[in-house]
Amino acid sequence: MTDLKDEQQATAAGTEGRRTDATFWAAPEAALTVRDVPTGATNLNVDGRRLVGPLQGFGQLWQKTYRIRLVGLTTAPGDVVREWKANYARFWPKGNRFYTPAITPGAVALINAESVGRVQVATGIRVIYADAESFAFMNAAGHPAAGMATFSADRQDDVICAQVQVLIRANDPFYDLMLPIYGQRAEDAIWTYTLRALAAHFGATATDVSIDRVVVDRHRNWSQAKNIWQNAAIRSGLYMVFAPLRWLRRTVRGSR
Repeated sequence: MTDLKDEQQATAAGTEGRRTDATFWAAPEAALTVRDVPTGATNLNVDGRRLVGPLQGFGQLWQKTYRIRLVGLTTAPGDVVREWKANYARFWPKGNRFYTPAITPGAVALINAESVGRVQVATGIRVIYADAESFAFMNAAGHPAAGMATFSADRQDDVICAQVQVLIRANDPFYDLMLPIYGQRAEDAIWTYTLRALAAHFGATATDVSIDRVVVDRHRNWSQAKNIWQNAAIRSGLYMVFAPLRWLRRTVRGSR
């Protein structure tokens, strides 16, 4: 009995000493669940949707890396990531809203972003990974991009650098058509603004944001052309068009 107890204690000690990152990953879920809707947020095209990675997208597969050097910053990379997570929504461009209680594994965030024609595109993401050094999102079906974004900070040549790296495809043929016209420019603007705002938050002397684009796969997944039925931009546009009818229906019901 003593030998068995000693063996169990040794096994437990070995398990405790073994590093694991399981707690940093979100648990798998078949569909997204929005539990709380903040005041002012539009909960559309998220609840009940599945996540879409690069394999579920339609267009060419891109890897884009946005990087900025935070000259003069003496804090550790982990502190940059902690502040980034705590104030993430504050670093987005004007006209774009990111609603989430906290950047933690499994958290679902609502996004209300301006697009072409000032249509407010309602979509969302799920935090699939978050630790002290980085965090990552994956997009809801219908989002302009099928894929993921990873946010991190590190030290290079004694200078702290912050980075956003995305691995994405246009989600459907409509977004793929809009990519060279508007999509590429809009995405570059969002992440460039984000990194500059992060630098300003720390009071660092920011250098220009470097952008590295690589086409990983030039083929299009025609089997995923059906994704257009969940297109968040189209559905958000229709939602705006029919807003007066929804108001009228609520008014009629309230008068009864």
